[in-house]
Amino acid sequence: MKAYSMDLRNRVLADCDAGMEARQVAVKYNVSESWIRRLRQRRRESGETAPRRPKTSPPKWQPYADSIEQFVTDQPDATLAELKEHLEIPLSIPTLSRALIALRFTLKKKSSAPRSRTGRTSPTNGRTGGSGKAH
Repeated sequence: MKAYSMDLRNRVLADCDAGMEARQVAVKYNVSESWIRRLRQRRRESGETAPRRPKTSPPKWQPYADSIEQFVTDQPDATLAELKEHLEIPLSIPTLSRALIALRFTLKKKSSAPRSRTGRTSPTNGRTGGSGKAH
């Protein structure tokens, strides 16, 4: 959920300071009374009225970033399962995938794979689908 704007916060606090009851302010601005109570308490205790920044923790793969980067640089054709097995790190394969994306490693087609010998299978006259029967 997105935080309320500073403009709304200031209007709510101004109305509370002007003597309006929290219930009336809540109805007027379509916010909860408990949010008004917490906002007023926060202003009283710390002087802050701005929304708090969300707490984020570093990704679980971060301590292994150098090892992951080194292995993928040395063996670019390795699979995620091989990466996990070789490095012996306690991360899931999806987590390793997110790590590679964050480290800016991209998936590439193997250039050593032979080109397909199968020709075009769809008709070249622009028709697609259908049963192929004449009407």
